[in-house]
Amino acid sequence: MRGPSSSHTAGAFHIALLARSLLGAAPTRAAVWFDPSGSYGACYRQQGADLAFAAGLMGWTMADERFGDALRIAADAGLALEFGLRTLPEADHPNTMDIELSGADGRTLSLRANSVGGGAVEIVRLAGWRVRFTGDAHEIAVETAPGREAAIAELLSRDGAALRQPESQARAGRALVAARRRAPLPPDAAAAMEGLAVWTTQPVFFVRVGPPLFASAAEMLERAMERGDSLGHVALDYEAELLGISRDAVLAEVARRLDVMGRAVQRGLAPSGHAMQFLEPSAGAIFAAEAAGRLVGGGIHTRAAARALAAMQVNSSMGVVCAAPTGGSAGTLPGVLVTLIEEKGLSREAASLAFLAAGAVGVVVANRATFAAEVAGCQVEIGAAGAMAAAAVVEAAGGTAQQAADAAAVAFQNAMGSVCDLVQGAVEIPCHTRNAAAAATALLCADLVLGGYRNPIPLDETIDAVYAVGRMLPPELRCTALGGLAATPSAHALKPRAAPRRNTDGDPA
Repeated sequence: MRGPSSSHTAGAFHIALLARSLLGAAPTRAAVWFDPSGSYGACYRQQGADLAFAAGLMGWTMADERFGDALRIAADAGLALEFGLRTLPEADHPNTMDIELSGADGRTLSLRANSVGGGAVEIVRLAGWRVRFTGDAHEIAVETAPGREAAIAELLSRDGAALRQPESQARAGRALVAARRRAPLPPDAAAAMEGLAVWTTQPVFFVRVGPPLFASAAEMLERAMERGDSLGHVALDYEAELLGISRDAVLAEVARRLDVMGRAVQRGLAPSGHAMQFLEPSAGAIFAAEAAGRLVGGGIHTRAAARALAAMQVNSSMGVVCAAPTGGSAGTLPGVLVTLIEEKGLSREAASLAFLAAGAVGVVVANRATFAAEVAGCQVEIGAAGAMAAAAVVEAAGGTAQQAADAAAVAFQNAMGSVCDLVQGAVEIPCHTRNAAAAATALLCADLVLGGYRNPIPLDETIDAVYAVGRMLPPELRCTALGGLAATPSAHALKPRAAPRRNTDGDPA
């Protein structure tokens, strides 16, 4: 993704891609409405959501080097974009939005969507119908007359590509049949529905074709124990089964994402080229000061922290990063993994397995809680990243799956209660230093467990407690820039150094 925010930038981009697909044509007008009590309304522009909507509605990739100019290019191409605030009745998420689209051929469409954290999204209302499209399948909805539901369902599933039985609903003399598929609808089935209202989406993520092998840490660890596997190997099996691809293909994709992380760290350590809104680049200077022995402590923890800071500088200047698990926490895991690769000689395969071990912890967080700071504070973004990174360290060190889960739990326990109080809505202060601290802490928590600390509160219970605490936080402390550090006089007095509306890292598409 391009930084700075997975919820606001990547999420907006994915929603826009799905909206364009559902319209079935290039849009010429789009109006996007945010609830004034939600998070988007407070900081959609600071976090590049407007650029992301424009890029997605034009059908670009998110890594497109024109991303920073997306609004201008959209206007030049005849796409009229409007963003505004209005009360959204029955909104059930801080990142809910209503979108109204028009195409050059006269087609129109209204939909409601949620950006639910980590770039994940859901379309929850389509032309007034309640749906749930999540972008990880070929999703189809067909409006028809009552009594035709069975025939439409048969058309949507007769080739065996349906991932589950199509679902139907009825209202006001009409019916809707919706299906999730592993492949697009065959031409003959599409032709048989000519004249009906048909909405389709192209996947924006890998298509999930198999069942998840675990949903909780307890199930994850039970599988590891039964098979004598490390957490990384358990996660490797999970991804291969879920996506229906080979283990080698999983490792290749993970290695590609490791490369994205490595490039972000490398670029972030350079002294210039980071058009951040408030912060000056400092990662390279810190790294050099540590190498010169000018710091009090120094060592691998400080170098991991500097690398984490470096990746966040790229993130905040709208460079390409890997959400890990989010844009706001895109520095912690790269800081740790690149440090292990460069300083501990971790092989590419071993680094990929460490990455997967981190992902296994992320799966449990996603199932039991959320990655959205708008819902549960910074603890489920940078706190989750620190927990994931601690598991990665244990995997890299040859520890057991139980030790990896315990290290993750300890790291999470020490991030509990962390609020999201980003200054002036920008993913910089205190996000950057929190990523740096989380990277250093991940190494420490892994060492504690590997050295003999016995964690009494298991990972599942820790995640449940973190989530419960997060839901207790007032809205002012959940990504609205209204409380915490964001409410201090110094935060209000800060003047932007630059508005990063253009990417400056030179990253190719």
